[in-house]
Amino acid sequence: MRLARSLPWVAAAVLFGVFPILFSNPTITSIAVFSVIFMASATAWNGFSGYVCLGHAAFFGTGAYVLAIISTVANFSGGYGVFWLVPLGGLVAAAVAVPFGLVALRTRRHTFVVVTIAVFFIFQLLATNLSFTGGSSGKSTPTPPWMAVGYNDRFYYAALLCLVTAFAISVVIRRSRFGLQLFAIRDDEDRAAGLGVKVTRVKLIAFVISAFSVGMAGAIWAYFLGQVYPQFAFDPLFDLSIAIMAFFGGLGTLSGPLIGAAILESLQQYFTIQFSSDDLYLIAYGALFLIVILILPRGVVPTIASLGADRRARRAGQKAELPYGGLGAVASPRTHRTSSLSGLVRHASQDH
Repeated sequence: MRLARSLPWVAAAVLFGVFPILFSNPTITSIAVFSVIFMASATAWNGFSGYVCLGHAAFFGTGAYVLAIISTVANFSGGYGVFWLVPLGGLVAAAVAVPFGLVALRTRRHTFVVVTIAVFFIFQLLATNLSFTGGSSGKSTPTPPWMAVGYNDRFYYAALLCLVTAFAISVVIRRSRFGLQLFAIRDDEDRAAGLGVKVTRVKLIAFVISAFSVGMAGAIWAYFLGQVYPQFAFDPLFDLSIAIMAFFGGLGTLSGPLIGAAILESLQQYFTIQFSSDDLYLIAYGALFLIVILILPRGVVPTIASLGADRRARRAGQKAELPYGGLGAVASPRTHRTSSLSGLVRHASQDH
């Protein structure tokens, strides 16, 4: 069973590893770079606490500006050395997330969404008006000395490493007691606090971890484009995009954000290339999303997993019940609440 479950992941890893070799067309590899960057961002955004944040563009833009500013001040000449600034961009974004989170996480649910949007626009205004960010003129990044052949491949593998990091962090969190606490907060925050969960601290740690990966993705994005502008680095469409990608694939699952980002970002880039002159790509992109939401409201991965489980259950002649926490599994809200909170109680009793 474990071997059967791991085969798709192994096949996906091999495919991503050899993708630039199989497809050497610059247009295709350019789309792949953007897709992997958004896959990493959506995976990092895909919180298990149930909080929907629409302010992660603040971390994305922070990582982008960190790379652009430091590479300029330190007189980087371009090349592979600039990639060493990518983790630094993630660390600075994580540091920025601490005061951001202390303010936003005092609220809950819908109020939290509004606060994150407000804080995001503060970051955008600061980047537009501060001198060291270049204001509305933006900042340039060093020009890589690489030839056109294989130029995109370097950025692709850098973005892929960022994606692997974000995904590994998600897997570790999901299988840990910390992840169980996040699920408990999502199901019933007050009851989780009554069971001994340090709610504010747990949410803040998850918020900071998420900011780290998104900041690294922003740094790679800035180096790939070569120029950072406030309206694009701190873009509200970025927040909407990664949220849509996570919901499209399946919120709270491991593979959902990956699938959602790979499909939607690739299509968006393709539609932009094909129909950018008259903005028809926006109509096609929006129509596709609406169709999927109407047909698969829970997302692609949970719906497919549910259909597969129901089919197996009918063959076995018994009713299927999906355990929450499996890859793409979605049970009823009551099952979610019972499984996560009871699991938290078991962990607490074992500690005592």
